[in-house]
Amino acid sequence: MTNVTTMIGLAVGIDYSLLIIQRYREERSRGLDKLSAIEKAGGTANRTVLFSGITVVLALIGMLLVPFSIFISVGVGAILATLVAIGAALTLLPAILGLLGDRVNKGRVPFMMKGQGADEEARTGGFWDRVAHIVMGRPIVSFVLAGALMIVLAIPFFDISLGFNGVGTLPDDLEVKQGFLILDEEFSAGEVTPAEIIIEGAIDSPSVQGGIGRLTELISNDPQGAFNTPDPLEVSGARDLALLSVPVNGDADSEFARAAIVRLREDYIPSAFAGVPGQVLVGGATAGSEDFSAQVRSSAPVVFGFVLALSFILLMLVFRSIVVPLKAIILNVLSVGAAYGLLVAVFQKGWGNDIFGFQRAETIEPWIPLFLFAVLFGLSMDYHVFMLSRIRERFDQTGNNRESVSFGLRATAKLITGAALIMVAVFGGFASGELVAFQQMGFGLAVAILLDATIVRSVLVPSTMALLGRANWYLPSFLGWLPDLRVEAGDEVAQAD
Repeated sequence: MTNVTTMIGLAVGIDYSLLIIQRYREERSRGLDKLSAIEKAGGTANRTVLFSGITVVLALIGMLLVPFSIFISVGVGAILATLVAIGAALTLLPAILGLLGDRVNKGRVPFMMKGQGADEEARTGGFWDRVAHIVMGRPIVSFVLAGALMIVLAIPFFDISLGFNGVGTLPDDLEVKQGFLILDEEFSAGEVTPAEIIIEGAIDSPSVQGGIGRLTELISNDPQGAFNTPDPLEVSGARDLALLSVPVNGDADSEFARAAIVRLREDYIPSAFAGVPGQVLVGGATAGSEDFSAQVRSSAPVVFGFVLALSFILLMLVFRSIVVPLKAIILNVLSVGAAYGLLVAVFQKGWGNDIFGFQRAETIEPWIPLFLFAVLFGLSMDYHVFMLSRIRERFDQTGNNRESVSFGLRATAKLITGAALIMVAVFGGFASGELVAFQQMGFGLAVAILLDATIVRSVLVPSTMALLGRANWYLPSFLGWLPDLRVEAGDEVAQAD
């Protein structure tokens, strides 16, 4: 949890600081004095940070809906880190800018800071301006090509297999793996993590005894040879509860062991205890992992629905539109889906895993998809609010949708891609570790942020906004009573045509 909290804190802290500093520098370049520039940045960028942070917190709250301590602890830690980052950006950073003033620009990197802080209205002809003109000039082609790429990347996700990766994925030089291999070779590793079969009923009755006998026979004749000889039956003093420990050969988290537990639960026990009064349950390490994965799968629709619904409502209030939040949700789900697909392709299927130096794994850790969804949805919404707030601000001033989109892309693309590259480096550090769980987490976060900051923000968002025109800002009349919470509102609002 400590690593994850640090990672999230770095991610949002860097994003929010860059956004406020960039706006301060823009206002200084327009001729405002230091305090006026800080005040103007506070009235615009600070509000963007606040609402961006709220979207991140809403996404992370979804993790609290999963009834496992790993999700709750990580969710609480990430939420607290985000709240601290918001507080620091809204209070400490303006104070630091007041002390530093223009000295915040000192230490510029040669050849990489050209034009920084210049008025965005006048800064045309650069790389992002050319990208904006290409995308806005051919919005249909841009949308089809970028959308098709994201869909293709997401296809492997449909083959995802959830489960913990066991000792076999650990580095060979770790003593724990060496000891496990010796134990499995000389005895049976299943002795350490057997399947624990709990039988509730009148243990001494002929029917229960017959069921235990039939179950023992089925286990002994397992066609895969997955089970070892069961340990002696342990019976409670009241003779109404019994424990039958059955060693499962091999790694408790392997596909082989998981398949054995499935056969035990779905075939052997129902067959052996058919018509026998009582209840039979299967526990143990492997069964626990299977139950964890099943619970995560059943919780996913609740988490996804909660996060998507609250994000839609918040974005609708911020941008006073039902089209913008609907489109934002679709595009963010697309970027998360592409990240899932790449995760499965690289780790499960082994496509290019040698290039990255990753281990191939039978499964994706069951906590990773929900964790990635919450974190990536929150961070990608960050970038979406950054970009859309500038577009909306410009649209309020000019009423020209196409020019506003081009301006918004030009004004925020360098900030978003720069922040994203920093995040990719941070997440890549986690992916460079030897544990496959951290490799999967770091790689999934890195590729999702990279795709979101480039293809989604630079191509899909502007192309769809160009195609929809003024319909982007459509709000049904019956929702006119909603409060206007828009961020970075311009000083001048264009009159509707």
